[in-house]
Formats: sequence, structure tokens, C-alpha cells
Amino acid sequence: MTALGVDVGAALNLIGALLRYLSLAFLVPAVLALGYDEPVWPFAVSGVITAAAGVGLGAMTHGRERIGPREGFLIVALVWLLIPAFGALPFLLDEPQLSNPMDAFFEAVSGFTATGATVLTDIDALPKAMAMWRQLTHWLGGMGIIVLAVAVLPRLRIGGRQLLESELAGPQEVERLGATIRETARRLWVLYIGLTVVAILALASLGWSGADPAMNLYEGVAHAWSALALGGFSTKNLSLAAFQPITQWVILGFIVLAGINFLRLYRVIVQRHASLVARDEELRLYLTFLVVGSALVLIEVLAGGFLSGAEAVRSSIFQAVSIMTTTGFATSDYTRWGALALMTLLVLMFIGTSAGSTGGSIKVVRHLLVWKLIRRELTQTVHREEVLPIRLSGAVVDERALRSVVIFFPIYMGLFALGAVLLAIDARRSHLALGAFDAIGAAAACLGNIGPAFGFAGPFGSYEPFSDLSTGVLTGLMWLGRLEIIPVAVLLSRRYWRA
Repeated sequence: MTALGVDVGAALNLIGALLRYLSLAFLVPAVLALGYDEPVWPFAVSGVITAAAGVGLGAMTHGRERIGPREGFLIVALVWLLIPAFGALPFLLDEPQLSNPMDAFFEAVSGFTATGATVLTDIDALPKAMAMWRQLTHWLGGMGIIVLAVAVLPRLRIGGRQLLESELAGPQEVERLGATIRETARRLWVLYIGLTVVAILALASLGWSGADPAMNLYEGVAHAWSALALGGFSTKNLSLAAFQPITQWVILGFIVLAGINFLRLYRVIVQRHASLVARDEELRLYLTFLVVGSALVLIEVLAGGFLSGAEAVRSSIFQAVSIMTTTGFATSDYTRWGALALMTLLVLMFIGTSAGSTGGSIKVVRHLLVWKLIRRELTQTVHREEVLPIRLSGAVVDERALRSVVIFFPIYMGLFALGAVLLAIDARRSHLALGAFDAIGAAAACLGNIGPAFGFAGPFGSYEPFSDLSTGVLTGLMWLGRLEIIPVAVLLSRRYWRA
């Protein structure tokens, strides 16, 4: 290890610490299992195994605690493989629908990456504690376990910035909310927890007031966790269609909020810098995409007679917002809608949320910067001597950030295309009835961490028909999408490993 330019031991030491923290999370479903008179042992055993692995890694790498920028890439890549592997243990131990290790791992990766794709065919049959563990994986992965590590571990003073920038998706450097990166991470988690508490109270109050008899404290917690993480897991087979319209509107509001850059949200909500909203070009474009996408879907839904009245408005807006924000909740089976609606939803899959949010996909800011680059190129084609720096919300964007955006697009689209082709090839091999549009949708939904796609993998469907090979491909796409590809590409470079 010492001959390498990367301290693998230090990376594993930190991962051991994260596993020890993860072991504590199993207490939540364990307590619920006691309350609902369900088996506790799957969560107890999972917690013990996870803690033992964390302690073992810590003992093997004792003294190797210095994390630098290089180690950050390795940590981020490994964490999003190992955390779901241990998070899948309760599924493997005591859930018949997830007895296949590949299915259990897929479900856990989908949970922690806040994707929301599922191989379950009967979510209603899940025990209460197991269903809540599934929701909790969303919430832990939404803001990010690594952001939590930066917030609580004092050792992450040198490599903390690299870890935080790798975790908070987007092409630009993370702006500080406090004197240190650690303080920034802490404030992000405080905001995340605060918004979650507000969402829980808002949803639970709908049940307490009688506005939605299907909503209670348990459902409020479960769906608040999923909404703020922009994940999309639900405790119901019918997703949010199982709840009243008022509940859908409330959740919609929190989804839109969670799709905004959390650094910006903190400055507006906590520090009360409301003027930032008017100057934020990314936020304006994010809201514009949501409005235009919703309008296009609504036009098709009304023109095609698929829904009418208030239901058409609500479902059209909700599905457009849910897909673009990579949440994946469903209020209607959009696979039955017309071509314009389906194509609009597919395009929205490639837009995503704001950088620094809990959502996935390409991100609005990258689309904005590419548009600015195109405009600059067109201008400089005519006026060759003119120097035109790219500005975002008034600030000059570093050329390195612009290069990363230009590089990101072809890599992302190439992986999407490769994933869709592999799914189509394997479908032919396994005699699975998978249409071209369905393969494209599944690849886009998993790489963009969106969840539901089209066909049998639609909003009320399941990814269960895919073979283990295709499930592995889709799992890999979710992992790459959560990492935003670049950290993995860096690991594949020889220069990264050289001393």
C-alpha cells in the first residue's frame, strides 16, 4: 500500500468508521419491530455484522487516519458499494421477496442512492419495520453519509473538502456556510433534519385532522424521509396514489424544495438572504423547466382524454415534477398516457435538479453552462478577438469547471446508451419482452437515480422481471449516477495510483 500514491489503508480506516456509524441506524427498525411485534433479529444481526466489519477494518488500519484529496475519490467510490452491501443484510435475512442476493443488493443500492427503483412486487406485504428500514436508507443516502462523516469526524480537515465536493453533486466548488468545511457539512445536515421534521409534522397533521385518513405518523415519517431525499420509495404498492390529493400536493411542495441547492436554501431560510433567489440563474431555470415540463404533460393528458379536470392538473404536474427532480413518486400510471407526455417525461429524466440538492441526473446547472458555452462559441466565431468569460449568477465560472461540464455530457450519454444496449442484448438472451423505449427508460431512470421507468418497470410496476445480469447492469448505473461518474473515471486512471 505504501508504494502507491494513494493511502488505501487510510481510506479503509475511514470506511470502517462509517460502518460503525451505520450499525447504529439498525436500531431504528429494531425498535419499530419491537413495537409492532415483528422479528427483531434481522436488524440486530445486521447491526452486529456491520459493527464488527467496521471495528475489524479500523483495527487492521490502525494509525492510518490521514485523509488527503486523493483518498477522497477512493472513499466515495467504495462507500457507495459497501454501505448498500451491509444495508442489504436485513433484506437477505428475512424478506422472501429479496432472498436473491442480487435483488437485495439492487434494492439497497436503490435505497441509499435515493433512486427508488424496486424489484419488489408486493410492497404492501412488507413488515412495518422492514418497510421503514427501506425508507431510512433513502434518508441516510439523500444528504449523504459522507457529508455526515465530514460533519462529525474531526480528522477530516484536509480531505474533507474533496469528500464534500464529491458528495454534493455539481461542477462547481462547494461554497462555505461557516468558517470550515466541517461547519458547512454540519449546517447542511441541520437544515436537512429541520426540513424533514417540518415535512413529518405537515404530513402527520393531515391524518390527525382527518384530511387524509390513510396518513398517520408512521406514513408521515416514511414519506417525509423519501421526499426530502428525492428518493421515491413508498410503503404502498400504489405509491402516493394511495393517499388523498391534499397529501400529494404537500409532498409536491417538499419535493420542489428539496430539488434546490441546499447551500442556497440555507442562505435563504436560515441566513435570510432572500435576494439570492432573484440572482440565482440556476434556480430560475430549474423552476422554468418544471413549469414547461408540467405544461407539456398536461396538454397531452387533456388532449388525449387520459384524465380530466383537477385530477389531470394534479397528476400532470406531480409526475413531471417527480420525474425531473428524480424522486419517482407516482400518483397515476403515466405509461398509459400519450406519446408527447412520455417523451416529455423521458427528456425530464436527463435534466435533473439543482447542483447541491439531494437529486440526481445531469443537473440544471450543467445544461445552463452548456448553453452559455454555445452562445460564447457562436459570438467568438464572429468576433474572434473578444474575450468572454462565462458568468453564473454574476460570478465568473472557472475554465476547469467548464471543461468538466463539457467532459461530463458525452460520458453520461455514453454510459446511458451502453446501459440501454446491454439491457436489450440481455433481454434477447433471456427471452424477456423488453421494448426499445422500455430499455432506454430503464437505463435513464437508473443512471439518473430516478426510479420508475416505462413498461413493466413503470410507476406501479417492478424491475423484478430483469435477469440477474441486467439487474447488475442497472445496479452499476445507479452507483455511477450517484457518484456522477468522474470519481470512478479517476480511479481507472494510472496516474491516480502512482506515487
